[in-house]
Amino acid sequence: MSNLHARDYQPDRQGTLDGIRVLDLSRLFAGNVLTQLLGDFGAEVIKIEPPEGDTLRGWKTEGIETHWKIYARNKKSLCLSLRDPRAIEIIRKLVPSAQILVESFRPGVLEKMGLSPDALLALNPSLVVVRISGWGQDGPYAQRPGFGTVIEGVSGFAAINGFADREPVLPPMYLADGVAGLYGASAAMIALREAEMKGRGQVIDLSLLDPLFAILGPQAANYRLTGKVKPRTGSRSTNSAPRNVYRCSDGHYVSLSGSIQKMTERLFRAIGRAELIDDPRFRTNSDRLRHAEELDAIIGAFIGERTQQENVAFFEEAEVTIGPIYDTPQIMADPHVIAREVIADYPDPEMGHIPMHHVVPRFAQTPGSIRTPAPALGQHNRELLAEIGISPAAYDELKLAGVICGG
Repeated sequence: MSNLHARDYQPDRQGTLDGIRVLDLSRLFAGNVLTQLLGDFGAEVIKIEPPEGDTLRGWKTEGIETHWKIYARNKKSLCLSLRDPRAIEIIRKLVPSAQILVESFRPGVLEKMGLSPDALLALNPSLVVVRISGWGQDGPYAQRPGFGTVIEGVSGFAAINGFADREPVLPPMYLADGVAGLYGASAAMIALREAEMKGRGQVIDLSLLDPLFAILGPQAANYRLTGKVKPRTGSRSTNSAPRNVYRCSDGHYVSLSGSIQKMTERLFRAIGRAELIDDPRFRTNSDRLRHAEELDAIIGAFIGERTQQENVAFFEEAEVTIGPIYDTPQIMADPHVIAREVIADYPDPEMGHIPMHHVVPRFAQTPGSIRTPAPALGQHNRELLAEIGISPAAYDELKLAGVICGG
């Protein structure tokens, strides 16, 4: 096992959201991020999976469902064939006991299943229904496939990501889905507050496009003001200089920022170039932005003579904002990451222990917890269906008919 903290699951731990039941019909990443966050803080998340399981189960590394193990923690699995009307009836019977329902079908599919928002709210008037889609429930693109890759292009993210002389760069992870999942969790809590105060549920139309565009800053406002499109600048900033990634003598990299005037002046003194403080090319932030290439050459030459570790130690001593560019092994070995338990090792039958991110964010009085590992497909079928009056004999009959799967 690694040098990360070894933790055990805490099945009896309660969280702030204890008593909140979430029916999760979503697939892939955004919905799983959303409900994992709710589950970490005590919600009972019932993952309703198709016979083949949530698509996230198929994202394997060396044959192991690492994505599923992390993002399905603190969840229960109920496996149903939703093409069968009897499975839809089971969902109908679960809806009155839930506070939140999350789905990510293409717009209109929920309605075709007989589970339209109106139908759901008729069963449970205080239900919060989170509808995740690529483009939203309406608009000209509503029926288009909405994978995050496409959204990351249309949102404007890819256009400003990368270097000016290269093609736009998509993120190497699930950025649109992850951002939507975080927005979705906060939206669900806001709507739940309304439901608790007024007994009135509602539908949340959560596209992948809206949240990602929202975090890109004042792109539209800046364009209207200047008539110019923000260029790709690599790791440089269009707002402040210096700010870049610099190569060290050992082939590793550091990131450095002088986003306030005093920090830049401190940097110039530290590298023995105090005269640059009054150099007309670098006197103000605006000056530095116009001469960023020259500035980077000066800083890069200094950094290039030292190893990553030497650079970090030197600039930290000078109180200049710097940090190493880490790969995954370096992150896992970092003393701050270990001390803060950013990652912890949890028991796993296939890996011995699996490292996963700890509960985020950190609450002083009511911290979240990792209570249970990700469930096997249909692991909680009998438990959950017994709640709605399905007897063992009826369960076996539904299982034989293929209405209930897994378990």
